[in-house]
Amino acid sequence: QLPLVESGGDSVQPGGSLRLSCQASGFTFDWYAIGWFRQAPGKGREAVACISTAGGWINYADSVKGRFTVSRDNKKKQVYLQMNNLRPEDTGIYYCAADHRISTREDIQNLCIVPPPYDYWGKGTQVTVSV
Repeated sequence: QLPLVESGGDSVQPGGSLRLSCQASGFTFDWYAIGWFRQAPGKGREAVACISTAGGWINYADSVKGRFTVSRDNKKKQVYLQMNNLRPEDTGIYYCAADHRISTREDIQNLCIVPPPYDYWGKGTQVTVSV
């Protein structure tokens, strides 16, 4: 079983909503902050959101602030990304990731960005926003 598995991606129209899930297994989930990243066709990887181990610290990319909400359920070993008012530019593959180097509030403010490779990186789920 893969350590991180994303789900919930779909095709929606602009203005629509999706809820992505990231299921963890095989490691001590509540020791890790979790980041959401995305990659649009032909573009580089972009950090979207980052949540600390207990969910007390959260940060978002400016491009999604006010539209996306990240949360986690440590008992279920899941992290969620609620995406509202989706735009065509939100199209891409969405990944969740975890790394032991992400441990401080500054790391969360930095959107869980650390030099790769990450300890755990999912295979991604496709989100397509189009008319």
